[in-house]
This record gives sequence, structure tokens and C-alpha cells, in this order.
Amino acid sequence: MHLHAVVEGLAANTALPSALVRRLFGHRRGRGTVARRQDLSEDMIAEIIARDDFWLTHSLALNRSLPPAFRLALAGHPDPGIRRALAVAADGAPRELFTALLEDPDPQVREELAESDHTPEDLRARLAADADPKVRTALAQWWTTAPEHVRRLLLTDPDESVRAGACATYFRRIPHPVPPADLVPALLADPVTRAGAVRHSTLDTATAHRLADDPDDEVRKELAEHPALPPELRDRLATDANPRVALRIFARQDTPEPTRSAIHARILSGLSPLHRLAADQDQDQGQGLDPDLDPDVDDAALEREIMGEIARAELWALHLPWVAADPLPHVDSPYVCFRVSAAWSEHLPPHLVARLLHDEESSVREAMALRARDHIDPDTAERIDRTHRPQKPVRWRPADDLPLPADVLRRLATDPDARMRQLAPRDPDLPVESLSRLAADPDHTVRRLVAAHPRLPAEDLTRLVADPAESVAAAAAAHPGLPRTEMHRLLALAGL
Repeated sequence: MHLHAVVEGLAANTALPSALVRRLFGHRRGRGTVARRQDLSEDMIAEIIARDDFWLTHSLALNRSLPPAFRLALAGHPDPGIRRALAVAADGAPRELFTALLEDPDPQVREELAESDHTPEDLRARLAADADPKVRTALAQWWTTAPEHVRRLLLTDPDESVRAGACATYFRRIPHPVPPADLVPALLADPVTRAGAVRHSTLDTATAHRLADDPDDEVRKELAEHPALPPELRDRLATDANPRVALRIFARQDTPEPTRSAIHARILSGLSPLHRLAADQDQDQGQGLDPDLDPDVDDAALEREIMGEIARAELWALHLPWVAADPLPHVDSPYVCFRVSAAWSEHLPPHLVARLLHDEESSVREAMALRARDHIDPDTAERIDRTHRPQKPVRWRPADDLPLPADVLRRLATDPDARMRQLAPRDPDLPVESLSRLAADPDHTVRRLVAAHPRLPAEDLTRLVADPAESVAAAAAAHPGLPRTEMHRLLALAGL
């Protein structure tokens, strides 16, 4: 039995009697999950604090239902990790807590306040003058809607890391902040803010040529997207050594088709020598890419390969508003990202919607289904989900947004594909016979999902707490329908 996982599951079980909740305070192997419960009484909270166990107290500090008095008490805790946790979960907290944490001696606590949209605006603004540049950098990156006087302070900060964070190509929040126009020339002249300032600059010929020669790839990448880019520089950047720069030329509306096609072929070209080396190592040794195993793989080659991988990922995720605005010429595009962008348009006639719903690429079919979801029948929804082939591991699947009716879910309970059987427990009224059969499914992901079903019989839950898969055992232990006798037995086994 995965006893540790089972105890953690019990800690989250909403039906766990209060007497058993108290017994979990003595569990020392976990992360203090029990202290995150929403039903803790004040005397329970006081007992947790008195125990002075780090993980219990840390989880308590992350508990957003913690009464204000206890939050304020923990603001004086000697361990900065506890105070950081308080700052992370400070939404809904009294102003007094933010005021106390604003003066915290640990800069990481103040960084959390800088990142939080729950920090009162006037207190958050004070962090623009914080003594630690990391706090100011966090503020610049996360508070993208800060008042102009705050952004001016950050954009002109004496520390270059703060300026770089305040004028960047990527921010932690949207919308992307626009620097005051009078600061743009200085930001463009500053190497650490230049890349972030390009999109906000008025591009004349001399400036464009100077930026095209900049050694910073990020500067050239931003230049490649500028709407005023001269054609001759567009053509030069199309062959830039960094494929991420060339990708921005690929995405431009004014790029000639032969140039676009050449960039696309370059980015999706065959396996590089590094890829082949990795494949050989995987086959021979069961290991990933290790440049130390081949003296011909130098740092520069590795960096080029990494840039190529990033460019391929960015190509897959590319969304082009100008294609969505005029989709008809692009529904048969050889570029998947163009067809995905066309699918997101609101101007497609029904016959083109139907065509894109049958596109050879999963991402195109899914984009079209999500745009036309009111017209998706159950057969199409099932087909879209069954043929879902994400480019990278993600939890989302089409059935999350294209829910299937109960009769389909019940049929899927016996589907040969375990991935489709995972959907069956989404039927809240799934027959008990089906639930019991799924609880004995050979695939642990199916068992884990059915272990949370509200109608799963107690005997199945009792069996699943001893499941070979840890995640299944934890899910079964967290089920409110777990018999109390089993809860007592499990705690006794754990010595609690």
C-alpha cells in the first residue's frame, strides 16, 4: 500500500471527521495537506501553530480561508518561508497584513507582494523604490498596468535588470505595457531595453538598418515584426542565422510567398546532426542528448539546435490575426498555422467549416470545432477528441470544451482505447456496474478518474486505496464515500 499517498488523500477528504483530522496533525512525512482544509476550527488552527512543524505551518499560511487574526500572527513568524507563503495566498487578507509584509526583511516576501494583483495599489507602488532590485524587477514584470509614474521609475531605474524587466519582449501579465513616448529614444539606445523598445519606436531608415545589424537576436526578432520594416531588410532578415528571427518574417502579411515557403521549409527541415546523435544515444544507451559524448557537438551547435526547436514550437503556436480577418484564401494553405488561424475566423461559410473540421491536422480540426461548437454534433465531438494529437503534453482535451452526452459516455466505458474510457466517469449517473468495471480497469489513469466518481461503491473504494498506482490510492482515500471504518484503519496503519 502507498500509505503516505493514502494519508495525504485522507487529509483532503471533505468527509473526514474532525477527530480524525486532528490525528493527521501528527503526520510528518507529508507536506501538511491537512492544514489546507477549509473546515479547520480556531482551536485546530492554534494547535497547528503550536506544533511548530514547518510543512504544517506552511500549508496553513497558504490556506486562503485562514481567519485574519491568524494571518497577522503568522506575519511575525521567524521562518521567511512561512511569511512567503502568507504573501502568496494573501488575496482577501486585511490591509494590515500587506502593510506588515511590505516591511518584511526577506526580499522574497516583498517579491511575492510585487507579483500579486491583490496587493493594494498604493502599497504596491511603494515597491518601485524597494532597496532590492529583484523586488523592483518583479514589480516591472508583473504589474503591467501600473500607473505611469511607477512605470517611469522602473524604466529609468539605475539597475539594468530592473530596466530590462520594465521594457521587455515578454511580461508575466497582459496587456503589454506601452512606455511613455518621450522615453522611447533612450530605451532604444540602452542595450538592455532596446529589444523591448523596438515595437514602440517610430522606425526611420537609419534606425532600421542599425537595428538589423544588432548582435542581439531579440532586437532583430522584434525588428522583423515592425510594421514599418523596409522590404530590403525584410528580405535580409528572412535569412537571419537565428530561425526565430526568420519566423517573424514568415508571419508577416507583406512577405512574398516564395520567401515564406523557404522559411517554412528551413524551420521544418529534417533531423539535424544533434537530433541524430540523440536518437543514437537513446537507442544505444537509453539516455538523452549529452554533448559530452561527442566532441563534434560544440556549444554553438547546441545553441543553434535549441533555437531551431524553439522556432518549431513557435511556428506550431503561431496565431495570425490578419489571416483570421481574411480567411478564405488560407483554408487550403500548406501551413498548418495559417489553417488554424483561418479556423478562428468568424467569417467562414458552412462548407469551409466542414472542410476544416476534417483537416488532416488535429490542431486545425480542434480550432474549428471550438469556434463552431454550437454546430458540433456528438459524433463530430467524439471524432475530434478521439483524434486529438497535441504537439506537446497538455492536460486539456477537446471533450473539456465539447462535452459528450451521457449515452456516448456510457458507450465509451467499454471502448478499446483507455484514453476514451477516461471520459466515461464524466457521466454523473454512470451505472454502478460500469463504475465497478472501470474501477478494475487495467489502465491506472482510468482507475484514478473513476476513484473520484460520487457513485462509486464503498467496496470498490476500499479496494482502490490499496491500488498499485499511487495516484489511484490517493484519489480513493480522498473520496467522501470512503467508509469511516476504513478511515480509522488507514490512520491506524500509519501510526496516527
